[in-house]
Amino acid sequence: MAPPTVVVLFDVDNTLLDNDRITADLTQYLDREVGPAHEREYWRIFDELREELGYADYLGALQRYRLAYPHDSHLLAVSHFLVNYPFADRLFPRALDVVRHAGQWGRTVILSDGDAVFQPRKIEQSGILSAVQEQVLVYVHKEQELEDVEQRYPADHYVLIDDKLRILSAVKAQWGARVTTVFPRQGRYANDPEALRTFPSADLTIDCIGDLLRVDQSRLFPAAGHR
Repeated sequence: MAPPTVVVLFDVDNTLLDNDRITADLTQYLDREVGPAHEREYWRIFDELREELGYADYLGALQRYRLAYPHDSHLLAVSHFLVNYPFADRLFPRALDVVRHAGQWGRTVILSDGDAVFQPRKIEQSGILSAVQEQVLVYVHKEQELEDVEQRYPADHYVLIDDKLRILSAVKAQWGARVTTVFPRQGRYANDPEALRTFPSADLTIDCIGDLLRVDQSRLFPAAGHR
């Protein structure tokens, strides 16, 4: 019998890429370029837009900020900072090694939420795009798109690696034993006490993404009969 087919799904922000550090860098830059009051206003607009859209939209928030402050001469500098940010410098240690290592288990695919411009650029400029051979899915709400994921990347078993227990729980509820959920305790969402109380534990919890290099395959495929 042929071994079961496996697809390994990686989240991006705070899973492979230290998004909290990117946010901190942007906050510092805004504070310097537009001042503390306008920096806070940008993040207010950002949070408002995220509530409307369901995902983070850094460039969209900047566009909305522009409507409120059309004569702010620092706007182009902030745009340049975002578009040319050195995302490869914010990869978690051994993140790309983990992606390549996971290629031994099955097909590796990025499964992310986000906008249609900035999120793909982050994935490309960080080196993640080439590490997964350009296999990337970016949705508004990825946990609601599992049927599409299955059609594009059919498999007997999935491994989902994500820093949000909410996402892991939602996918587990739909795929059940067909998915192994992996929870790297990285970033603010992974350490949110309310989320830790609200959602069940993942199948596997690790301290950092690099720990996957040392995880025995039997812990990832307990029911899949994987080689």
